[in-house]
Amino acid sequence: MSALSAQGVSKNFGGVQALSDISLDVPEGQRRVIIGPNGAGKTTFFNMLTGTFPVSGGRISLFGQDITQLPANERANLGLARTFQITNLFSRLTVMENLLLALQAGTSGAYSLFRSMRANTALFQRADELLEHWQLTGIASSPAREISYGQQRQVDLMLAMSRNPKVLLLDEPMAGLSAAEVVRVSGMIHELPREMTILMIEHDMDVAFDLADRINVFHQGQMIVEGNADEIRAHPQVNEIYLGAD
Repeated sequence: MSALSAQGVSKNFGGVQALSDISLDVPEGQRRVIIGPNGAGKTTFFNMLTGTFPVSGGRISLFGQDITQLPANERANLGLARTFQITNLFSRLTVMENLLLALQAGTSGAYSLFRSMRANTALFQRADELLEHWQLTGIASSPAREISYGQQRQVDLMLAMSRNPKVLLLDEPMAGLSAAEVVRVSGMIHELPREMTILMIEHDMDVAFDLADRINVFHQGQMIVEGNADEIRAHPQVNEIYLGAD
């Protein structure tokens, strides 16, 4: 069974067709990477998978369950999580407070505020465990706006992981990072459990080829090819439109 499946998915914005007839199946535990030039429709596709945008046509399923019409929060409750191109942190809150909010969203106290959090010892214990696991304890008390951009990307990934998702969507996790930060975040992704399914958008080709079991190439709102790293490297159309071949 596919962990995540899209069948004939399309998206129109008024008279503009952003995506046309996209179909892909991501098996459980696979690392799948989507590449393509800017404007190819990659993030629009993610937004439909997660329920941010409604589809104009087609069907989306999660572990065989049709989620095409489900809102984003219900998809999250079924085990679907994502990160964004731009970090999605509460800038004035500390890293710990951001993490506690993410953890609390998965509990029966999801709509209470910090007063009830402080009484929840298990919540704080879990937050401490995550911070230690991801080696981010040193910035726990820092406001998110005061840590480096690379650290913000790492915190974003930690927050996405905080509810132990079954399927994780990563939207350009290396964007804006230094070479050293790319190594750090790539290492975090490598360390994720193999039973977790990962679908990632990535522009850094070295990262894409390193992390991916399979790669899909988008161009002008269509999926033009799927293959392993060697097949994508050798594909003439990919070289022409994306890898810069003459």
